[in-house]
Formats: sequence, structure tokens, C-alpha cells
Amino acid sequence: MFTPPGMGYDRAITIFSPEGRLYQVEYAFEAVKRGMTALGIKAVDGVVLAVEKRSPSPLVEGTEKIKKIDDHIGLAFAGLFGDARVLIDQARIYAQIHRLVYGEKILVELLAKKICDIKQAYTQHGGVRPFGVAFLFAGVDKKGPQLIQTDPGGNYMVCKARAVGAGAQRAFEILEKDYHDEITLEEAILLALRSLRNAMENEFRSENIEVAIINIEDQLFRILSKDEVREYISKL
Repeated sequence: MFTPPGMGYDRAITIFSPEGRLYQVEYAFEAVKRGMTALGIKAVDGVVLAVEKRSPSPLVEGTEKIKKIDDHIGLAFAGLFGDARVLIDQARIYAQIHRLVYGEKILVELLAKKICDIKQAYTQHGGVRPFGVAFLFAGVDKKGPQLIQTDPGGNYMVCKARAVGAGAQRAFEILEKDYHDEITLEEAILLALRSLRNAMENEFRSENIEVAIINIEDQLFRILSKDEVREYISKL
């Protein structure tokens, strides 16, 4: 009987295939690719996050896909909501412990690294599975505006602009075309909305999207109201 390539190697997370692949980790990446689109753009004076939001039923309010971690850090995610919730709670704990111990705000990259440490640990132990979620951390620290992506395998990348989720490739088409190193936060918000509009399959309106920003002046992460989002959409 013919056995398909890789058959059996996807049964346990700790077993490499002959090609050096960990199938369970690759399956976690597929969970991210099936998630709702999320994207971020770093500007010279801040960072913007924008996400697609939809509800599975008219009787269910849409779940928030942008979360505040600390005053100066927030994130957007694509993938499994339950996995994201657990890691978001842990990220908030790390941020508060750092404030209490060191008396200063945690660096965005350090926080992303700590979350990636957890993700990586779940790729090499039996009886667990990888976290099927990718994060886009956005914040401002002493290094300036920061945008960092984490993936299910425990890797992270410092980015200028990034998209994850089902419509990521379509969003990349706009980001790669229109992004430039001197982009301002206002321009980045409009570019994020254009990219998200290109990526979304559902109707593009303020009720179906979330946008959050942080600028280098007040260094406060905040989610825009629907009226603010509607105003930016009108500028498109």
C-alpha cells in the first residue's frame, strides 16, 4: 500500500520528517493564513494597526482583534482567538512585571521576544501543539516606533510594514507599491486602509474594521472610534 510522503510524521510535534520539516508547526502557519487579515505600518512619527473584523452571526458582536498590552504597546493578530487570548494575557503580565522590577516601560522587541520564547517552547515538547496565531506588535519606546511580527514557530521580525492572515498577499501588493521610509502617521493610516480594502472579501465599512495608532509625542496606544475610522475612510 502506498504511503503518502510525510504520513506519520505529522502525528507528533517532536518528530522531524526526512526533509527536516515539522508538520505540526506548518499546520499552525496554515491556521494563521486562514485568519482574518491584520496589518501594521511603521511611520516616522508612530505606528498604525488595522484589522478585518467580522461576526459569525448577526446575534454575536464582533470580537476585538486589536488589544492594548501596556500604555505604549498594543497588538493585532491573525489566527486562533483562544491561542491569542492566552498569549495576550501573558504579554500583559510581562509588561507589568517589567515596570515593577525595573521602573521603566518594557521594550517592544523584548516583549515580542518573550512571547516568542513561549511559542518556540511549544514546538519541541510532546503532548502540546504550537500556538496557531501570529501577532503584530506596535509600540513606541526609547528606540522609536516599533513594528514586530511573531509567527507560530517562535520567530520574530522587525518590520516597516507587514500583513498576516487570509488577505495578506493582496495587502502586500499595496504596501510594497506605496510604502516609503518617510511616511507620516496620517499617510500610514490611509495606506493601511487602502491595503485592508484590497485584502478584504467582505464589505469595506467602519463596522467591519478596527484601527489603532500610537505616536511618538504622547506614546499612548489607542484604538480609534468608529467615527474616526469613518472619517479616514471618507478620505480614501
